[in-house]
Amino acid sequence: MSFSRSAASPPAESDSNTVAEGPQAQPSPPEFPEGGLQAWAAVAGAALVQFCGFGYTTAFGVYQDFYTRDYLSNSSSSSIAWIGSINAFILISGGLISGPLFDRGHFRTLVYGGCLIQSFSLFMLSLCKRQQYYQIFLAQGLGLGIGFGMVYLPSIAVLSHYFRRRRALAMTIAASGSSLGATIHPIMLNNTFDGKLGFANAVRASAGLISGLLVVVCLIMHPRLPPAEGRRSVLRAVPRFARDRAYVFAVLGMAFYNIGFYFVLFYLQLDSITHGISQTLSFYSLVIMNGASFFGRLSPGFFAHKLGVVNIICASAGVGTVLIFCVIALKTVASVVTIGVLYGYSVGIFVTMMAPLLTVLTDDMGELGLRMGVGFSVVGIAGLIGPPINGALLTSRYIWWRPALFSGIMALVGFGFLLATVFAFRRKMRVRREGEIGKSEAGNEEKGAA
Repeated sequence: MSFSRSAASPPAESDSNTVAEGPQAQPSPPEFPEGGLQAWAAVAGAALVQFCGFGYTTAFGVYQDFYTRDYLSNSSSSSIAWIGSINAFILISGGLISGPLFDRGHFRTLVYGGCLIQSFSLFMLSLCKRQQYYQIFLAQGLGLGIGFGMVYLPSIAVLSHYFRRRRALAMTIAASGSSLGATIHPIMLNNTFDGKLGFANAVRASAGLISGLLVVVCLIMHPRLPPAEGRRSVLRAVPRFARDRAYVFAVLGMAFYNIGFYFVLFYLQLDSITHGISQTLSFYSLVIMNGASFFGRLSPGFFAHKLGVVNIICASAGVGTVLIFCVIALKTVASVVTIGVLYGYSVGIFVTMMAPLLTVLTDDMGELGLRMGVGFSVVGIAGLIGPPINGALLTSRYIWWRPALFSGIMALVGFGFLLATVFAFRRKMRVRREGEIGKSEAGNEEKGAA
């Protein structure tokens, strides 16, 4: 028995097994396993992708500190931040290409090719010479970004092949891999850059670890449903997406929040060191933050079905906005630990809920990849400009209140749009329920007349 990809899933908020339109009922959508070996293997593979991809990108704060003080000391903080921001931009916005390709059934090509590019780029990074900015930009900024971008969205979207009712839980478990990676990578890098290994061997060790994990990913992740029927044009889809106010508000909210989002992630370690905090604690500031992020990424899956994905991501953005402003007051060990723990937890929730949010706002699962690709590309553009602007505002004199204020204001605007998403989504659900009730009553009247 085969099913078309466009009928792979009913509307996100519907639990019905049949769709009645016209005089005859349409075929029931396929059943979702909601578990099983292959389904949980896909979750494990997605978690490993997050560990090697977003987890490694989030750990760029270690590179930001090391490059600024040592390896690229001839380059400005703003220029160095471009390496991390272009990496994050390509990673997220790459979904604009990988999303439609995923919908058309090219999952394996994207995953195998992306994993190969990631591994190759990391080994090339280990060959980059001191003060050679262009080499590091090409290997770490462009190369790793392209590799991550090819794998990131398909690895998350493929979970919708296996889960419907437990989709939010599956996605949060997968997303927890990035915070685990963002905890382990800084420990590994900070203890090898300045040690006996040096930059080249430290990066090679990291490349070996990631390459091994990516081989496992290629072996255990597989799509379950056939590709969507026909081709869906991005140019034709964008005007239609623009008429969905909840979707537009959500994308704008995530985009503006993303402008301020990376400030703490990229600069907390450098901020701690320049404020006289011990080097040991400063090195572990990112570990503290990303350790808290692990619990933040994991926890929403257990109560998202009760509180709602839209409500949770809005609340986490509000808390994160307040904490970004609090970085202005960072001066002591207590402030570093407090901001690291609270911000890490709130950001963990926010990042985890991004994909489920777009999933909830998608009625036709056959265009999920396209919707994610368009949304994440806008979010990626926003993330591209944030870190370099922060670096320019920081200057070589380390005036920390300037980038903190800018990032906080951008995050506040994002929170405002996400708050608007809550109301737009509730209205959308209310209209949908009223429509379903109307159809049900009309059907009962027809039966009574017959």
